[in-house]
Amino acid sequence: MKDLEKIADSIFYIGADDKEIRLFESQYEVPNGMAYNSYLIKDEKNVVLDTIDRRVTNIWLENLENALNGETVDYLVVSHLEPDHAYNIGLLAKKYPKMKIVGNSLTFNMLPNFFDIDLADRKVVVKEGDTLEFGKHKLQFFMAPMVHWPEVMVSYEMTEKILFTADGFGKFGTRDADEDWDCEARRYYFGIVGKYGKQVQDLLKKVATLDVKMICPLHGPILKDNLQHYIEKYDIWSSYKPEDKGIFIACASIHGNTMKVAEKLKEVLEENGAEKVVLTDLAREDIHEAVEDAFRYDTMVLAASSYNAGVFVPMQNFLNNLKERNYQNRNIAVIENGSWAPSAGKTMKNLLQEMKDINIIEPSITIKSTMKEQDIEQIEKLAQNLIGGE
Repeated sequence: MKDLEKIADSIFYIGADDKEIRLFESQYEVPNGMAYNSYLIKDEKNVVLDTIDRRVTNIWLENLENALNGETVDYLVVSHLEPDHAYNIGLLAKKYPKMKIVGNSLTFNMLPNFFDIDLADRKVVVKEGDTLEFGKHKLQFFMAPMVHWPEVMVSYEMTEKILFTADGFGKFGTRDADEDWDCEARRYYFGIVGKYGKQVQDLLKKVATLDVKMICPLHGPILKDNLQHYIEKYDIWSSYKPEDKGIFIACASIHGNTMKVAEKLKEVLEENGAEKVVLTDLAREDIHEAVEDAFRYDTMVLAASSYNAGVFVPMQNFLNNLKERNYQNRNIAVIENGSWAPSAGKTMKNLLQEMKDINIIEPSITIKSTMKEQDIEQIEKLAQNLIGGE
């Protein structure tokens, strides 16, 4: 029997890392895998907090059985019904026929979408502020609708002062991945939760009323130290404020000529004292990294080729991703390229008009196929205006 991680008195981590997965939710690249977290409280009544993804079911079951050491599961708390956390609800319900399932009214409205379980004598419906005691330990429940599904709730263990946050405060990567939390948590946040900033703000207000000593999300590491850092990041991200001063250049180039313009702008910006300039190739690099950087910095430049009387598809997809996530409150400049009838600039600006509090920095630049000397003069002028707007 392997040793299990004990995170507090009689509270165990029973989750698992998936180091083989490369695409989370069939869209997000996860080069360092993914952690699927689940927890067990052992007390007069034994409580499992969420199950786990099907990819690591066997590891999770082994961890659970080792931690139980022959005992049974009395309660399963369902924080979130997405299959990466809820896939094994049916399995657990069958394995422990007397186990009760704890959720809110929306949980039980949605549960039949996934499972055929007779809930007549098994469901425990909780609402905002309700508590359940299991002996020494006591859980209090707070609703977190649309963070990021409507049935989501978080649980506060009142004895050990642990907040179980469902998908909140999660990140990409396994728990043992040697990487910066901020970067992969930011990409995770804006990919998974970013659309629902108001709802995250509502949850943060509830969290502010609690004495939290530890945050246990359903993805990523358990957070034990400097919790204010993570809470402050979530406050910035969910209020759509720029996190850092800097200029992010998002380029969608077909044959490389537009990329040469973007590279020239980056060079001029750095020569003129811009402290942070980041350039990405939307046609070849991870779009979700680009979305993360767009939200991170206060200023962005869109450089794109014209295409089918509109804009090159990678830029269209990028801007649609930003729009879906309520991108707002930024300074933006526009560079278009078009050999005979430039259309990228107008298309990009039309998409930007659908976003809130976007300030267009002039001049907007039009390149005809390749960069020429007069174009460099415009690039230098734009660079000065971008630096002045930082």
